[in-house]
Amino acid sequence: MKKIMFITLAAILVAAVAFSGCLGGDSETTDVVIGFQPSTHQMAYTTAKELGWWSDNLTKMDEVNNVSDKSFPSGPSEATALASGAIQVAYIGAAPLIPAVAQNNSDLKIVAAVQINGSGLVIPTDAEYTDPSYFEGKSIATFPPGSIQDTLLKRWLTDNGVNLSKVDIKGMDSGEAQTALKSGSVDAVFLPHPAPSIIVAAGDGKVILDSGEMSPAHACCVLAVSQQFIDEYPEVVANVVKIHVDATKYANENPQTAAKYYANVTQVSESIVLQSISDWDGAWISDPHVIEAYVVSYAKSQYEQGLVPRALTSEELFDMSFYDAYVN
Repeated sequence: MKKIMFITLAAILVAAVAFSGCLGGDSETTDVVIGFQPSTHQMAYTTAKELGWWSDNLTKMDEVNNVSDKSFPSGPSEATALASGAIQVAYIGAAPLIPAVAQNNSDLKIVAAVQINGSGLVIPTDAEYTDPSYFEGKSIATFPPGSIQDTLLKRWLTDNGVNLSKVDIKGMDSGEAQTALKSGSVDAVFLPHPAPSIIVAAGDGKVILDSGEMSPAHACCVLAVSQQFIDEYPEVVANVVKIHVDATKYANENPQTAAKYYANVTQVSESIVLQSISDWDGAWISDPHVIEAYVVSYAKSQYEQGLVPRALTSEELFDMSFYDAYVN
């Protein structure tokens, strides 16, 4: 009799565990970790964070357990984190996604645009720039290979007849590059804002070229997720895109408040953030259709440089359906 009762109780416990899993186990809910970089390019993210939109809106959903974020120094490491599932959403440069997809067969998708232009080429204050040939025999620090800045810089130098083998392009994060310029260990840096404004304010350099002069209205940062996340949590992705679109609109309509929010998150002084917004040639946008051609051109450029084994198509890089569903 005792044996029969034990078996019966065990069966009930197993059934209870199985049933509780159907009501909302790990397979049906998720944590959402949002990757971002400390750049004024991504002020839509910091704006939504300080307004409480990420935590409040997403955690109200049955599918979401918790919302947190993780800061990255540049795009390549963030693309790896997105591909591995360490983060679920990424504010990231468009270019770093390309190697992750083309080389590693990671199925990552751009679901919205974030920003265009907004980087600066900086040399020491006492240096005299003439034309792009100035950089032959010199060193330039920028984000690592595969980043927007690396891709754009190399294409601009090549298009202007500069032999890349004669330029020492060093991959660094923003802080390292700023220190290297200050110490004189590199001759120039090409970095996203607010770094150019920080360098100028410190008296360590001068901006000789904005990235929009290298490639007018070029795509830079995007909002990306994995195809697996889209398949498993389409309503969460739709809400993420909605929050981003609304935060972009808010930042454009309230730049001073958005600057304060960015300063709160990154600890960069509010005066520098405001100066960066005044100095840069960038713009916050959310429409992915605007950047489609530029991103495909990055894929072609990386293929031509031998960084990836094949050039990717728009269909492999974009899913615009969530943006279109919200704004139309």
